[in-house]
Amino acid sequence: MLPFQKKLTGAFYVVLGLPATAMGFGLSIQIAVLSWILRTRYGLDIHEIGIVWAAGPIAGILGQPIIGWISDGVWFWGGRRRPFIFIGGLLAALSILALPYIGLIDETLGIGSIMAVAITVALTLDLAINISFNPTRSIIADVTPEGEPRTKGYTWMQAISNFFGAGAYLISALLGNFTLIYIGTAVVFLFSVIPMLFITEPHEPEEVESDEVKATKTDWNQLFKIYFAHSFSWVGIQTMFIYSFAFLEQRFEANDPDLLGSIIGWSFFILNGAGAIFPIFLLEPLSKKIGKVKTHLLSVASMSLGYFLIFIFVKNTVMMYAFFILLSIGWAAVVSLPFAIMTEKVNKKRMGFFMGIFNLSVVLPQLVSSFVLGSVIQNAGDKGMVYLISGISLAVSAFLWFFVNEKSPHVK
Repeated sequence: MLPFQKKLTGAFYVVLGLPATAMGFGLSIQIAVLSWILRTRYGLDIHEIGIVWAAGPIAGILGQPIIGWISDGVWFWGGRRRPFIFIGGLLAALSILALPYIGLIDETLGIGSIMAVAITVALTLDLAINISFNPTRSIIADVTPEGEPRTKGYTWMQAISNFFGAGAYLISALLGNFTLIYIGTAVVFLFSVIPMLFITEPHEPEEVESDEVKATKTDWNQLFKIYFAHSFSWVGIQTMFIYSFAFLEQRFEANDPDLLGSIIGWSFFILNGAGAIFPIFLLEPLSKKIGKVKTHLLSVASMSLGYFLIFIFVKNTVMMYAFFILLSIGWAAVVSLPFAIMTEKVNKKRMGFFMGIFNLSVVLPQLVSSFVLGSVIQNAGDKGMVYLISGISLAVSAFLWFFVNEKSPHVK
């Protein structure tokens, strides 16, 4: 174990956050590019794009719990999480590289269906991200003590991930989505592999825990409350990610592919750029003062407010970008604090499995967004429905977080 890991230095937290950053970067590319390329290059309608987006979550329903369960009980290549991060990073990079060539792949293989190829590529990309996302988050719990150090691990993870995610959208806005794809392929691969060479995994996760924490068992009552609260956050967020293009096409008449791609790129650049600041400078200190659950509840409520303001008031891109700053507080919280909260309520020996189960509160809402809300939005006369649905979903999530306790009791 290197000294920076023993001392839990800032440099260690940065390195520890890079593998999750790689997967977040891959997800940012998917968000920036997938709907755009399917709409502008291949002419798919809103409902068809929703179906393509559903492919990955379907894989994730089984993929994350299975990978988590396996990684809890194996040891090879110097770790239990490391092998899956390596493999997932390689597959994700190759899938990203395939995005511009969906049409070429279809022609070369003689499949005769853009939808089939698009679903296959999206499925492979999401499955790869699912393979790696679980271990990249689980390893943070494996190598940090419970409490403030672990909260710091997840907030720093998300600050770094949001910083690079913002970079992805900035590249999209300034240089175009195809440049983003080629740069992203390298970033995803390198950030998945290199940092793991400097992190030592304990053979038993409890090596970093106190005797009191070792006795903790899974608090299923609180765990289900977290799942339900978190899932409503993701119904709204996934709806924004998948269908914002429809809102932009109508509200701003952004029918030119380059203009549409640019607005999406700048919007999500702001979401992640501001979101890179909030985890360390707002969420972490506020969590120390009022607790992680209250901090998260307030952040989710602020995101709900931002969605409603976009639905009611936004008439131009300047207003859109301004409200995305408000959205970034909730975004920074949703992808960091629930992990720190959840890991305090489960059996530490099964962290990978429970991290995979936790992912169901992300992928199942995406299926709702893809299969149910896609048709609703397509048939809606006002595509502002995208942000109305998102606002309602986040408001419900904030209400449900009222019922989550700050710290799990030691269930016997």
